[in-house]
Amino acid sequence: MTRLGDLTWTRVEAEVLAVPLGSTEQHGPHLPLSTDTDIAQALANGLAARRPDVVVAPALPYGASGEHAGFAGTLSIGHEALDLLLVELVRSATDTFPHVLLVNGHGGNVATLGATCARLRDESRDVLVWSPRWRGDAHAGRTETSVQLALDAGRVGASRDAGATDQLSELMPALRHGGLRAVTDNGVLGDPTGASAEEGRTLLLEALDDLERTVIAWLTTDSA
Repeated sequence: MTRLGDLTWTRVEAEVLAVPLGSTEQHGPHLPLSTDTDIAQALANGLAARRPDVVVAPALPYGASGEHAGFAGTLSIGHEALDLLLVELVRSATDTFPHVLLVNGHGGNVATLGATCARLRDESRDVLVWSPRWRGDAHAGRTETSVQLALDAGRVGASRDAGATDQLSELMPALRHGGLRAVTDNGVLGDPTGASAEEGRTLLLEALDDLERTVIAWLTTDSA
């Protein structure tokens, strides 16, 4: 696995630059603020370990996290700043790399990323955005807790209380109006009870396999 920050400019030869995108936001009382960034970093690293044509950029640990306002430690740069940052980053990156892959670990970034990538593709820049499609609850519940246990169990708290457990579709009107504070006191959407490192490893492997398949199809289409 090759990290861009470890190279000198004379050694940069990869076809694909993978940029992990995350957030610094609350993940309940038991998960670190870096959870989304940790996940994006791990998946980008895993892809680069499988593919020597991929080099991993330093992670971007800030995103659009306004829905988590009111929980201590959350740092959001908002949608407009995220869009501008990524447009300029990809424009610069494509001076060196033929392909730029944005590995996104934060759901709140998704809407911005779609518009950003469309704009960049209109400029004939070959950029792809990918996000894991987890099966399970939405935020800091069993799914993310299991994944973080697999990555670093020492950073997961022992007290894992459930938060709002209604279906996300039922919570969405209140979420849109008042953010997570409107629906959960502890910042959790789901129930981390029963989370395990074994389940997390399975989820990470499934996501990594999907990421690799997506990249293969992307690069194959580009070379056709």
